[in-house]
Parts: sequence; structure tokens; C-alpha cells
Amino acid sequence: MMIRYMDYMISSEPIRVFNPIADSGKQKIKSLSVVGAGHLPCRTLRREGAVFQDFAFAVITAGEGYYQVNDGEKQRVNAGSWFCFYPGAVFNYGPDEGGCWDEYYFTIQGERTKEWLEHWLASPELVKRAIINDAALSKMEMLFTLIDSGAPSNLDRAALMIESFLYELVSQGDNEDSGNRGKWVVNLMEDISNGLLPPQISGNIASHIAARHHISVSTLRRVVHEYTGYPLNEYIHRLKMAEAKKILLNSDMSIQEISAALGYKDMFYFSKVFKRISGISPRNYRSRIGQ
Repeated sequence: MMIRYMDYMISSEPIRVFNPIADSGKQKIKSLSVVGAGHLPCRTLRREGAVFQDFAFAVITAGEGYYQVNDGEKQRVNAGSWFCFYPGAVFNYGPDEGGCWDEYYFTIQGERTKEWLEHWLASPELVKRAIINDAALSKMEMLFTLIDSGAPSNLDRAALMIESFLYELVSQGDNEDSGNRGKWVVNLMEDISNGLLPPQISGNIASHIAARHHISVSTLRRVVHEYTGYPLNEYIHRLKMAEAKKILLNSDMSIQEISAALGYKDMFYFSKVFKRISGISPRNYRSRIGQ
């Protein structure tokens, strides 16, 4: 059912909140269901430390503000921005102080949301851009109508329409940002290569790189595997072994010194990895190739 009311803590204008009440046993779509939806015109409320039990996304059609996941960078939000909420993270978001934004949101649950995140909704922690025109607004209003009806069949239709609408938003971003994403990946890979030697990075390389690019470690792993074919740890090992070869041939550093310089505390483990990847031990590589 739809509730329209004034809440000056949220907005200076009437807001619409849709909380469907239906017999789930009569719904045919079991892997996806609508939990709620709403329209918050001129929202002024800012949320800090918010957590979500279900997946949700918000579309901003006017105004500007910020969005932050965990301790990541505060990302700018403008008209045409959309962003996600999901379990397991903490969110800070809202319009700029003294301002407001126009927000449409949809909350859904079900196993299908895991498939989205695994296969086509990449980097859910990033603010994305889309063209929010009259057609997009009409789709969201149609979704409200279906949800408000409360009929199980219409709630099934709404769930599938939300999935389709979200996929369209993602596809717009893929088309618009394909060139930018390519440049971003190149920069990411260069950063990994340039950050292998102390004192540039100490401790967990993956965590440092992910934090610097404002992505999660799982996203970093996925991107590296997608573009190199190697798991992240293996890719880093191979970069380090390539660097070790250069040092072996162009310096008088000992194997132990090279091992330590590349972040390996155990020289014997370093030698084992080197031989696995290169087919020859570091000592023999220096003596044979360096001749």
C-alpha cells in the first residue's frame, strides 16, 4: 500500500512510501520480491552509519550531495546519479548541507540479487550515471502503480520490471564508460606494478591498492582476474618474479636481499615461487642468463 505524508525530518514536501502487503505464497516469482519503494522529493535528510538488510538502489533526479561506503571516498552525487545499498557495508549519504535532492528508491530481496552482483552489476560501491528522462520517470511511476495494487501477480511484474530497469541503468553506464573503464583498468594495473616495492607499500598489497582506488578487495580481485586471467595473488607473484629477474641481472644484491626487497620474509619461499614461475632457481637464472 502507498502512504503519502509529510515528514519534515525527511523532506519539506509530501513523500510517497510504498510497502507492499501480499500473500507471498501466491506470488510465482520466488527468487525476487519487492520489499519497498518510494519517492522523496526535495529530500533533506542525511544518513550516517546506515546499514541495510536487503539490496536497494536509489535514483537521483534533481539536486546534489554525496555517497560513501564504509571508510571509502565521499563520492559526488548529482542529478542523473544512481547508487546501491547492500548488506555487509555501512553507508553515509544524503544531500549537501542546506540543500536537497529528489530521490526514487527501490528495495528488493531474493537470490537473484546475488546473481546481479556476481555477473552484471559490477562495483556496486561506486556512484554511477544514467540518462533519467521522461521514459525512465514513467517506468518508475508504473512500478509504483504495480506495487501499490498489492496484487501478487502485479508484485511479480514489478519485481521483474525492477530487474529490467536496473539492467538498463547498468547498460547505459557500460556504454558511456567503456572507454573510461579501460583507462581506469590500465591505471589500476600500473598502480599494482608500481607498488610492489617497500617503502611504497607495506603489509597487504591488495588492501592498499583497493583503498587507493576506492574499491573493495573483492572487486580488485575480480578486475585483475578478468583482465589478466590470473587470481590476484598469482598475478602479484608473477609481477614480483619479473622484477626479481631485472634485479638479478642488473645488480649485485644477494638472493636474500632481493627476497626482502620484494616483500618475501622467507628467502626459501621466494626461491620456490621463482622456480615455479620461471622454471629455474634465482641463482641459476643469474649465472646462466647473466653470462
